[in-house]
Amino acid sequence: MGILFAFIALFSWGIGDFLIQKSTRKFGDWLALFYICAFSTIVLFPFVYKDLGVVMSSQKDLIFLILTSIIILFAALFDFEAFKRGKISVIEPVNALELPVAVFLATFILREPLTFWQGTVIALLMIGILLVATKSFHHLKNIHTERGVWFTLIATIGMGSTSFLFGVGSREISPLMINWFTSFFIILVTLSYLVYKSKFKEIAADFKENKKLILSVSFFDNLAWVTYAYSMVYIPIAVSTGISESYIAMSALLGLFVNKEKLQKHQWGGLVICVLAAVSLAFITEN
Repeated sequence: MGILFAFIALFSWGIGDFLIQKSTRKFGDWLALFYICAFSTIVLFPFVYKDLGVVMSSQKDLIFLILTSIIILFAALFDFEAFKRGKISVIEPVNALELPVAVFLATFILREPLTFWQGTVIALLMIGILLVATKSFHHLKNIHTERGVWFTLIATIGMGSTSFLFGVGSREISPLMINWFTSFFIILVTLSYLVYKSKFKEIAADFKENKKLILSVSFFDNLAWVTYAYSMVYIPIAVSTGISESYIAMSALLGLFVNKEKLQKHQWGGLVICVLAAVSLAFITEN
């Protein structure tokens, strides 16, 4: 089940990131984040409201959820700003750094067992992600000058840490609760910001004009987070992150295909490596 959930997260995030770029460029970071979290808050509430009393009465769980919410809020804002400013084929290779951050935290803090072959396949997976998401190595020496990259570097550390915290929270509390609570927390912050900036009226107006885009990005992004959280209940955080992080290659490919850009030979090679590595990692873990 954990492997299945990780693969669902892979495909959902691949589509979600592509739609997030469109959303941030149309609505801005704060409004796009508001729509996504509002969707999660409303949809997941019927499944978690009975457990809210238990969570609120536990100081340990409450502090953990608030801390996770703060980290994912800042990471998401930096991530969204990077997508708004930069090219998806440049931003996604940098996002691959989420993987070693999450793996490092899971391995050295939780002491999760990671076999030699799992570690090797995860390393190959990261290489494949970088290959398929990098349009040209000729420009890598100047990648730091690309628009949005510095925002991505900051977001990557936050998102890698969030992946780890979601794994811990899913096991100690519940996958649905950590998704709902973080979304609700972000709703409060983003709504306050939108009211402060006198943009409250834009919420209904933009939703009415762009309902299909808003519902699509909200569905796929939240489906990815929920299935990712569930996957870490069944399999190690490093393995789940390794499989689901292949979404980086998928979303970069969507950007290339939709923009009618031709794939280079190394990108096709990276795609093959990603597919084989993800399947191999799933097979090794299952056995």
